[in-house]
Amino acid sequence: MKIVAKTDKGRVRDSNQDAYAVGEFPDEVAWAVVCDGMGGEAGGNIASALAVKVISDKINASYRENMKDSSIKNMLHSALVAANMEVFDMADSNSDLHGMGTTVVCAIVKDSKAFIAHAGDSRAYVYDGRLMQVTTDHSLVQKLLDSGRITKEEAEHHPYKNRITRAIGVDKSIEIDFDEIELNDDDVLILCTDGLSNYVTDDELIGEVQDGKYYAFADRLVKKANFNGGGDNVTVVAISK
Repeated sequence: MKIVAKTDKGRVRDSNQDAYAVGEFPDEVAWAVVCDGMGGEAGGNIASALAVKVISDKINASYRENMKDSSIKNMLHSALVAANMEVFDMADSNSDLHGMGTTVVCAIVKDSKAFIAHAGDSRAYVYDGRLMQVTTDHSLVQKLLDSGRITKEEAEHHPYKNRITRAIGVDKSIEIDFDEIELNDDDVLILCTDGLSNYVTDDELIGEVQDGKYYAFADRLVKKANFNGGGDNVTVVAISK
């Protein structure tokens, strides 16, 4: 299993409110979590860092070799619920942090499967010669798109593009979406914040990963986002077999 990752504050923001963690278990199982904080400079940084720590700790404490698929899904669910509780409780107990939260996308890659959990508009993609967006954004614009009220082209430049409808820590409870996908040899799983998806087109993303030089994927994509304006923090994790 091969994992590369990079985060950058971009060319406009003063601080980086993204956070991530990656790891690998002895049985060649990889994991990753990516978060994009919100709620002001201090709140966003704290929410994303806390969520990444809680989720990472839960995965490392709970994972066992030969876990069943259902157990992996339950582990991810428990990890995200725990992160939601901790971020919410911290925000609730400190008036300076009220309203803070974070998007999250995390994955376990085991054998030929990827188990993905997410809330918000941080995304998972799979590149297998073509690019497929695995996750569906939890955002106002996505709702408008799904209902047919706006076109895909209008969505790309919509003034409410950054308004999300789910996030870790905003409410006492959190609804989590799960995806389970098959991965073939040479497929690439990409997790990212919207600092990538808002500044790098699908065609540009394909252009940066199609040569198979996995060790350069994260660095190339972050550089491309910054080259295209870098208006947001950007984080990329790429996992390949």
